Amino acid sequence: MRPRVRGGMVRADSDPLEAAVNPDLNPELSNRADGACELCGAAEQLDAFPVPPHAEATAEHGVVLCATCLGQARGDAELDATHLFCLQGSAWSEVQAVQILTWQLLHRLPGEAWALELREQIWLDDAARAWAEAGLKGAAASEDQVAVVDSNGTPLANGDSVSLIKSLDVKGTSFVAKRGTAVRNIRLTEDPTHVQGKVNGVTIYIKTEYVKKIG
Repeated sequence: MRPRVRGGMVRADSDPLEAAVNPDLNPELSNRADGACELCGAAEQLDAFPVPPHAEATAEHGVVLCATCLGQARGDAELDATHLFCLQGSAWSEVQAVQILTWQLLHRLPGEAWALELREQIWLDDAARAWAEAGLKGAAASEDQVAVVDSNGTPLANGDSVSLIKSLDVKGTSFVAKRGTAVRNIRLTEDPTHVQGKVNGVTIYIKTEYVKKIG
């Protein structure tokens, strides 16, 4: 039986164990989450998190997270791709804030093919996408900007073309991107060590140390 939030504590009707919940949690958020993290389903150390760029965890703009997911969302800890497999469930949440936070976290996993594929499957209307992207821009603006360069130290920009300097296995696929393959119209990512491009019609993330600018 799923635990329920009552009086600031999570109680399971058939289980005497209790898991602490922030007593100041927004009641609407608490009731909606039903005593579980809205990303991974954990029932311990629950707290509210405002989905960026919003600063207040209201019922509309907030989500309930466990300590592990909260650390991932805040950026306090290095992203754990294994733990974040839970996003494969939250991606289909009917709660817009949960779905947008899921999209943002997937965007921060550029080296994971499954994350890219899942993010592309999430449909957001124009307003929701604007919210999701604004949260990413806000995070980027708060960090020191690092130049994106190829293997030779040449600056890269959106729309550039690059060539692979070594053959690369493409995660989640059965093909190898061979040395010398041209990747055109690349896009920069949040991570200055990766660029996004298409090889054989598949969108992939490539380490900048494995490319050189051409054209």
